[in-house]
Amino acid sequence: MKKLVFLFAIILASCSSTKDLTSEKNSINLLLDNWHKAAAEANFDNYFNAMAEESIFIGTDATENWNKAEFIAFAKPYFDKGSAWNFIALERNIYFSKDYKTAWFDELLNTQMKICRGSGVIQKINNKWKIKHYVLSMTIPNDNTNEVIKIKAPIEDALIDKLK
Repeated sequence: MKKLVFLFAIILASCSSTKDLTSEKNSINLLLDNWHKAAAEANFDNYFNAMAEESIFIGTDATENWNKAEFIAFAKPYFDKGSAWNFIALERNIYFSKDYKTAWFDELLNTQMKICRGSGVIQKINNKWKIKHYVLSMTIPNDNTNEVIKIKAPIEDALIDKLK
């Protein structure tokens, strides 16, 4: 009988943790979907309130590595015009730390730049998920890599020399 009660307790605990994990994933999906929607609607407050105060945003250009204040300065004119950017998740993977206070993700996005990849880190702050670090990357089909390298080489060779 004791073995049966113990087994039942383990099954119950595992169901609870699966339910909690699903709930946390749903919360993160909602956060990210609403974040992207806020940009599409040029909703400045909703967009930047989803980001932690000490967050980082890395854009597609090699020079785009901003803390939140710098990213706000870059993005505000786009939001002020009423048209920022429109990213729609095509797929997303979410992973958790053992204590479930940190999550990281990757996503494929349908954007005005065609398919892009977003990835980032989210942290639970005051019981709410906040974006701490986001990286946006353009995808390049492997068969077209050499063409893209030729286009970007003059600009990025100069940047490489500057950064050395």
